[in-house]
Amino acid sequence: MADEDKRIFEAPESPVPETPRPGEQPAPWGKTRVVGAPLPRVDAYERVSGSAVYPSDVKLPNMLHGAILRCPHPHARVVRIDTTRANRMPGIHAVMDGSSSGAELLWTYTGSGTTLQTKIFDPVCRFEGETVAAVAAESPYQARDALRAIDVTYEVLPFISDERTALAASAHPIHPGGNQVGQTETYARGDLDKGFAEADVVLEQHYRTACEIHTPLEPHGCVANWDGDRLTLWESTQGVYAVQKTVAETLGMPLSKVRVIGHYMGGGFGSKLQPGKYTVIAALLARMTGRPVRLFLSREETFLAVGNRPANTMTLKAGVKKDGTLTALDFTCIGSGGAYPFGGALVVDWLIRDLYACPHVRTTATDVYINAGPARAFRAPGHPQGAWALEQMMDALAEAIQMDPVAFRLRNIPQVSQARKGNPPYGTPGFEECLKRGAEAFGWDEARKSAGDSGPIRRGIGMAAGLWSSGDGRPPSTIILKLFADGSVNLNMGASDIGTGTKTVMALVVAEELGVRPDAVQIEHADTGTTQFATPSGGSKTVPTEAPAVRAAAVSVKQQLLEMAARNLKVDAAELRYIPGAVVSRNDPSKRIAIDRISGVRMAGGVVGVGYRDPNPPNRVINPFAAQFCEVAVDTRTGEVRILRFLGAHDSGRVMNRLTYDNQVFGGITMGIGLAMTEARILDGNQTGKIVNGNLHTYKVPTAMDVPDDMVSLPIEIPDDEANTTDAKGLGEPVTIPTAPAVANAIYNATGLRITETPMDPVRLCGLLAAQRKEA
Repeated sequence: MADEDKRIFEAPESPVPETPRPGEQPAPWGKTRVVGAPLPRVDAYERVSGSAVYPSDVKLPNMLHGAILRCPHPHARVVRIDTTRANRMPGIHAVMDGSSSGAELLWTYTGSGTTLQTKIFDPVCRFEGETVAAVAAESPYQARDALRAIDVTYEVLPFISDERTALAASAHPIHPGGNQVGQTETYARGDLDKGFAEADVVLEQHYRTACEIHTPLEPHGCVANWDGDRLTLWESTQGVYAVQKTVAETLGMPLSKVRVIGHYMGGGFGSKLQPGKYTVIAALLARMTGRPVRLFLSREETFLAVGNRPANTMTLKAGVKKDGTLTALDFTCIGSGGAYPFGGALVVDWLIRDLYACPHVRTTATDVYINAGPARAFRAPGHPQGAWALEQMMDALAEAIQMDPVAFRLRNIPQVSQARKGNPPYGTPGFEECLKRGAEAFGWDEARKSAGDSGPIRRGIGMAAGLWSSGDGRPPSTIILKLFADGSVNLNMGASDIGTGTKTVMALVVAEELGVRPDAVQIEHADTGTTQFATPSGGSKTVPTEAPAVRAAAVSVKQQLLEMAARNLKVDAAELRYIPGAVVSRNDPSKRIAIDRISGVRMAGGVVGVGYRDPNPPNRVINPFAAQFCEVAVDTRTGEVRILRFLGAHDSGRVMNRLTYDNQVFGGITMGIGLAMTEARILDGNQTGKIVNGNLHTYKVPTAMDVPDDMVSLPIEIPDDEANTTDAKGLGEPVTIPTAPAVANAIYNATGLRITETPMDPVRLCGLLAAQRKEA
């Protein structure tokens, strides 16, 4: 091994941040050494070599395999279940349904101000895929065979498959009291009539986004094992403590007796912020059999029962003056969280409320029940749908007043959050910078001049903008950092790394503050039995939540080292400073002591620092902003769209790691392209109400063939020292918000077709192009 590979500390000359006195906040970093650099992930080898153990890889001695029988109808009542044949089949250790001992448990759904409870195996099934029974067997094949042997008689009930018909007088009520979830949410400011009267141009348009399905690489599920009255779960989750809480409440157990481990997970995008009925069913089967049970859903099951981005039907009316001043926005939205409350229209209207300066605004949002799987959070919930309407309308208004789309948006940039009480200011002018610098880097002005070829292949450019209403980070977060005598570090945190590189970022924060190599930082995380409490990794808040706490823990370690070294060197601690691997006097460089020679370190074997996340500054909004630009080529003969290039300009605070930053930008744009071009859950609304494309063959997730080779990530780094001690803001969700309308605006620029419904696939485009030719 080379000498530099043995080194834990960086060279002593490497500057590290000044150590603040106890009780003081550390100074802003300024220019950094390792934070922001394009360094590989600390667990890269484990991930690419296959040695990382994901929950679906867990294998325990004597482990059984669980499987769930699901209702094949969107709405039905279970009349009779006969499990006799299944119980007699070889390899079967347990068959469980609603009448089984211990299965009389309730499951809670909450959304739109409404809470509903249903049984784990409820006799009324309100969506295709609802749980009816479950089995545990020696092999997954025996378990699936046993499911087919269970004889169930259903009374099939009327169904609703479209949010637009849920409130019709003839619609069958899915729950007592009707199909509206809670009350319609309303928001208003100013005088809408006055705003439209002041406008020189008023436009109104209907929009719709199709339902998207969560399709993470690793399906949902867990391994459950009982040790006496203690339950351990290895779950594919974005938040181990959220799973612990729900499972303990459902089973009536103390939190201390439920341990959840989730060191790795293969994607979640919001759908794994919570456990599912499958988690509790696995625990029940394990308790019934006295053996560990592995229960992971099939790919087809994930299309039915573990969440989606709801379809939304929207109408937007907007007024503008000839000088580009927005005067009024009137927005209505209806959406469905499925058969149970989740928030089918939740914050779909946020961008209309807050993205552009407008004095007169009204929004209404209505959530309804339909007979489909319950929604779950999906990368920037609500915002991509609202952006689909607002950003297309902004382009239409700009065209109507003959103004450049970028210039029009710049004309209406707000300085405060209009939708929040008291109109607190934004922390950074990131929106303006995203628009200006993004347009310049993309070559917007030149590209506008060359767009719109006259042949069958027409090129066009488009752009769209957005903000994410979260992404600021917040308490609680507790980090325990242990510096060993040799300089290596153990970092203990409860947060999950959901594939975004959270562990890598935290190792870089430690390396920046302590001057150690990132690979000298060993990380324990996402285990309720051994790590500190953390909220789930979602909302693009994990890095801005955890990184300041990690830095605080590292600062605590340095402060303790100075105090210990002061006793050895017989000087005042205020005279000392920390350098990588040692403590040295500011006044006399000869007074120096290596970390491993400090008596307090040698006696205790190391130094332990604890860090906490401080509250955000009051009366100030810390939001990420985004602007995206793209170029497309449309084949007017076939309706095929080729996305040629994409640029994403994002104000997400300090770039913590350039490689993982770009990963998030490219991944978010790819997901947005899916919403725009390929993805839609299709329900058979005429005959069966069933999903007809519930698999990866007919549900089209974007592939490498659907995204451009030319993708550019342009960070807009604007220091915001008041936001938190690391200048971090969220990134994962903002990057998918403006993508779909940017593509739609580019297609309009190429063809003159304003496409208001997703997906913009060749079938839809062919029909619109044919109608356009007929009108010409």
